[in-house]
Amino acid sequence: QVQLVESGGGLVQAGGSLRLSCAASGLTFSAHAMGWFRQAPGKEREFVAAISWSGSSTEYADSVKGRFTISRDNAKNTVYLQMNSLKPEDTAVYYCAAHVRAFARVSRTRADFGFWGQGTQVTVSS
Repeated sequence: QVQLVESGGGLVQAGGSLRLSCAASGLTFSAHAMGWFRQAPGKEREFVAAISWSGSSTEYADSVKGRFTISRDNAKNTVYLQMNSLKPEDTAVYYCAAHVRAFARVSRTRADFGFWGQGTQVTVSS
């Protein structure tokens, strides 16, 4: 079965950086677009960033553009989210997700992602 395991979350001061990783197994990783979503307490899960299966195309939420960078290493079956200049409003559980279809275009739509990790907590203190 498909497994996505996130790591790298933690507590950081505002202005600091964190790098999240997501290790995938049980699917042909290099064929699937990948995404990061986040969910803060009492809020809906929202799109953060996504990357195409080849890594040639990326999408970002306006709230993180210029601060976060998504990347992937298909040889390691891993997708990353580098988060810089973190703000208290970035505090959330961050989820890694894989697009439900192979070789699909990069997407921001939560419903397009059929496989999800368990999430990793990111807390940014002011």
